[in-house]
Amino acid sequence: MARARGIRSGRLIGRDLSEALGGRIPGDHSRQTTAEHFIERFGAGALGMPPAGARVLDLGCGGGDSVDLFRRFAPGCDWTGADIPDSPEALGRTRTDARFVSFDGRTLPFADASFDLVYCKQVLEHVRAPRALLAEVARVVRPGGAFAGSTSQLEPYHSFSVGNWTPYGLTVLLDELGLGVQELRPGVDAFTLLAWRALGSPAGFRRAWERDSPANRAIAALGRIRGADARTVNTAKLVFAGQFAFLALRR
Repeated sequence: MARARGIRSGRLIGRDLSEALGGRIPGDHSRQTTAEHFIERFGAGALGMPPAGARVLDLGCGGGDSVDLFRRFAPGCDWTGADIPDSPEALGRTRTDARFVSFDGRTLPFADASFDLVYCKQVLEHVRAPRALLAEVARVVRPGGAFAGSTSQLEPYHSFSVGNWTPYGLTVLLDELGLGVQELRPGVDAFTLLAWRALGSPAGFRRAWERDSPANRAIAALGRIRGADARTVNTAKLVFAGQFAFLALRR
């Protein structure tokens, strides 16, 4: 009832989150976003660097699936995948058409400023020493380069996950390490992830990642009724996000 009264009285859901993030929630659109969004933008030159010849690291690459998208949207980039050797996804890797490197989960085996972009899709919730690893990300990204991807916020345990992030918590840590967060965008909602897990992770739920998931559609509809702008809708979606996408730039 308190939540419903808040909506009717016009209070912004997540006002405290919006204030804490200081404008990092975008207002260009409020569509649900996945990490792949940044691959497309990278290929279009919209991350502030030309994709041709750019050095890309997929951190926690697993089977190496992202290389296909990078070759599609940025065929001239130099792609490297890195993962721990006993990752279930890495153990199942079969492709041999790209460069793959193993590391210990804490220290990246690359020189300073080795990459223009570090891409990291749904990995950070599995990292046991996040500050150490993210400090390494800051080290291997060149000044002006980008760190982009997605991570979990309100997602149930999966594939040896050890913890979830809030958008504010990730922002604070990345900022401390010299990776200034530019964007935080909502991914699939938490209620859909809970239902997916409760039902045994059926494949049919994959549609929830390809378009706005049910709770996100409801928030968007409520936003239209109230005449809310895209930033307001994004904020509300972030409050209930099971996963969220991020973009940071190396200072």
